[in-house]
Amino acid sequence: MKDFALTVLNAKPGATYLFSVGQAGYILKNRKGELLGIDLYLTDCVERIEGNIGYKRLLPKILELDDLKFDCIVATHAHFDHFDADAIPHLMANEKNHLFASVGCKQIIEKLNISHKNVMYVKPGDHYKIGDYILNFICCDHGEAALDAVGIVIEVDGIKICITGDTRLRLDWIDKYIKRGSIDILIAPINGAFGNMDEQDCADLSCILKPKLTIPSHYGMFAAHGGDPGLFVQKMIEKCPQNKYYLMTMGDHIKL
Repeated sequence: MKDFALTVLNAKPGATYLFSVGQAGYILKNRKGELLGIDLYLTDCVERIEGNIGYKRLLPKILELDDLKFDCIVATHAHFDHFDADAIPHLMANEKNHLFASVGCKQIIEKLNISHKNVMYVKPGDHYKIGDYILNFICCDHGEAALDAVGIVIEVDGIKICITGDTRLRLDWIDKYIKRGSIDILIAPINGAFGNMDEQDCADLSCILKPKLTIPSHYGMFAAHGGDPGLFVQKMIEKCPQNKYYLMTMGDHIKL
């Protein structure tokens, strides 16, 4: 078992933790110890399937597929850095695990013969409660390649975490982000490619939503994706120096 898995397992119950697995992948552990995984990219499946050197994994693998037993996982759309086709069948072998996937993932799920018993296909506006997590799925604008993509606002232990998903900046959707109240943690992409927000966009969204903490995402894993956390910091200082932000490294975690 790798050190990262031990860090997750040994995080003491009674507090809420956010862990980064790189790219756009995160793990939440709530006060009861329930594990929620979002857009976990744990293998080399993008390079294997896409066959493009621009998608060679540049960050190490820090979690073995059998290291953790999740209570639920979320795949916000069918791109393989968000729906890891080599990892999800292993993660779903745990019978208690639930998979919440955008509707565009259905074809892949059926091809992989993943049991439908604990699979839910989600769209913007859907709400689910799983354990102590409330999952509120929201709109994404990830372009023609993923019309079904969703973001998610997670409510747990009195904390609201908004993960925008892969999307361009849509200031006309502010009401959807804050529909259930002010945001504590905002996680948004900064890579600026394939229809995603860039560093400036993420800073602009943070300025408007005024979360307690902003975490930039979706950079560092692939050469083709781009994203400059240093430029994000510069834009945050220029646009809203009062807003707190944190650059999570792979394997990093924070106590919420």
